[in-house]
Amino acid sequence: MIYLELFYVFLSIGLFTFGGGYAMVPILKTEVISRGWMSEALFIDFISISEATPGPLALNMATFVGMELGGVPGALVASLGMMLPSLVIITLIAALFTKMMEQPLVKAALSGIKPVVIALIATTVLFLLWNMVIIRGETDAVNGLDIRHLVLLADLGAIYFGYKYLKKKPLHPMVLIIIAALSGILVFGF
Repeated sequence: MIYLELFYVFLSIGLFTFGGGYAMVPILKTEVISRGWMSEALFIDFISISEATPGPLALNMATFVGMELGGVPGALVASLGMMLPSLVIITLIAALFTKMMEQPLVKAALSGIKPVVIALIATTVLFLLWNMVIIRGETDAVNGLDIRHLVLLADLGAIYFGYKYLKKKPLHPMVLIIIAALSGILVFGF
């Protein structure tokens, strides 16, 4: 039954992933693509969409996949599966935080988790960068390099860091997303 599978898959992702949305991307990619729930191209597009919409990336992904496979009940089940581990863990941590953080084993475990989180986020960055600059044909065969994405990335980086340098504060992420969307329309829409 699809509802049980959705719940189980997203529960396991939520339960065994530390570091937030970007750290979850490699696991999400493996789970949804290997099951045929989403193509790699749609997965990449969905990450972009998820960044421009409210809510955590992984929860948005669970809701989207659940909706595609099981309608509203599927979206609810997948979302619940994704949220439940965090809800339980955060509730426990909040109740026991001060006592737990003093424990040497907890400190050691968190120190061991940090490098993995960084590696998972780095993997996500490399995956997105690779898929952004490669032009794919209808069969997903690599046809070449799409330099427009690299130029757009450099331009948006220059806008962000230039603003930060001139104003002595970072550009708000929503402003950057709007600029990126408008740039995308200009570069890829015409």
